[in-house]
Amino acid sequence: MPFNNKPIKPDYPDDEKLLDDYRTGGDIAVLGKLFERYMSLLYGVCLKYLADDELAKDAVMGIFEELVLKVKQHEIKQFRGWLYVLARNYCLMQLRNGKKIDVINLDDVMENTQFLHPDEKYNEDYMKILERCMEKLPLKQKQSVELFYLQEKCYKDVSDETGFSLNDVKSYIQNGKRNLKICIEKNSA
Repeated sequence: MPFNNKPIKPDYPDDEKLLDDYRTGGDIAVLGKLFERYMSLLYGVCLKYLADDELAKDAVMGIFEELVLKVKQHEIKQFRGWLYVLARNYCLMQLRNGKKIDVINLDDVMENTQFLHPDEKYNEDYMKILERCMEKLPLKQKQSVELFYLQEKCYKDVSDETGFSLNDVKSYIQNGKRNLKICIEKNSA
């Protein structure tokens, strides 16, 4: 068999093909495939600028929302470089607009050192308090927190499953975490 000098084509379309397909058909799933290729790059850029894991994840989702419109509005010659600039600018705008806020990690909420037994991360009393506090959350917050943390669904999946907008899901999760922390601190003192 003679050696073939042609480059091996990947079994998936290149960026330009996916961009063209999205622009002509408007199928979000096509844009999603393209976006998925660069999610780790975007996360790294966002983490560099925002210096917070949760804010970086939120920013990646926000960038996708912007991408839906901006891909159709701009002439893009090299998608990866263009996307990097979009991500950088998005993060800088977040910082400029003062949207960099303190986010409470649910793991931090659950690790109240004065309440936990040193040999157990979650003792039985603590878990009962957490369950009672979850029940006290407003329905939308409870639903969003359960899907996001307990069922480990991403923002988009929570949004699809509940019918809430992506921004509402983020807000319900953030407010739910804050309300859980307050409730747990009140009940464990």
